[in-house]
Amino acid sequence: MGPSLAFSTAEELRKAGNSYFKKGFFNAAIEAYTEAITLCPDIPVYYTNRALCHLKRNDWTRVEEDSRKAIQLEHNLVKAHYMLGLALLQKQEYADGVKELERALDLGRGANPKGYMVEEIWQELAKAKYMEWEDLSSKRSWELQNLKEACENALKEKHDAFEMEGFLDEAGPTHMRQLEALGRVFEKAAEADTPSEVPDYLCCKITLDIFRDPVITPSGVTYERSVILNHLEKVGNFDPITREPLDQSQLIPNFSIKEAVEAYLQEHGWAYRTE
Repeated sequence: MGPSLAFSTAEELRKAGNSYFKKGFFNAAIEAYTEAITLCPDIPVYYTNRALCHLKRNDWTRVEEDSRKAIQLEHNLVKAHYMLGLALLQKQEYADGVKELERALDLGRGANPKGYMVEEIWQELAKAKYMEWEDLSSKRSWELQNLKEACENALKEKHDAFEMEGFLDEAGPTHMRQLEALGRVFEKAAEADTPSEVPDYLCCKITLDIFRDPVITPSGVTYERSVILNHLEKVGNFDPITREPLDQSQLIPNFSIKEAVEAYLQEHGWAYRTE
């Protein structure tokens, strides 16, 4: 079979696979994509399509394999990085999973900032960051607890030694003060692993959700881009808070708020769950 005929046949198989996928026949779709790959193993979309079928079947090992192969063939595939990130999260490889989702988000924003994939990737990335923070937080909490117990045991041994030497009157109050001080130290150390409320200035005034793509109006009010665009399209060409005339062309990216959001999320380990 010549190259052109092989490609033509592979494309027919891809279309058949797409049809099976839409009907929910994932096994049949996988078979069609696999045959297409056999004929033309260097077409990345065949691998991402098959990976999506594996994702629907929760076969995360194969999702990872096909996503990695697609990325080898073409580095800038949004869906491949996205699905690879999800697969890595299933393996609890949170840092690598987050990295892949961040890559997918960057690529998605560059290709189509208003596309549905950007919002979907953001949602998954927010949850992934939370899982990463939660995992690290649990490990740190366990280490802190072990260290606290070790310190308390050391203080107890010191207290018992004072008792044996007949200094009970002095040892008792001192021991209590030391335990209280120790408790304050470890309570302070644990604060970094406690989720906190997102400051109001980092949230859109309409949705009250944390900013993803903030833009500022001539009135000085910052909104989430998709929200204000929806308002301008469906409600009218005016600022919803100040009521002053507003056109889409007047919206300017608010990089300072965007950087503040990223700094906040980085500092707090994305301890903010998006449902």
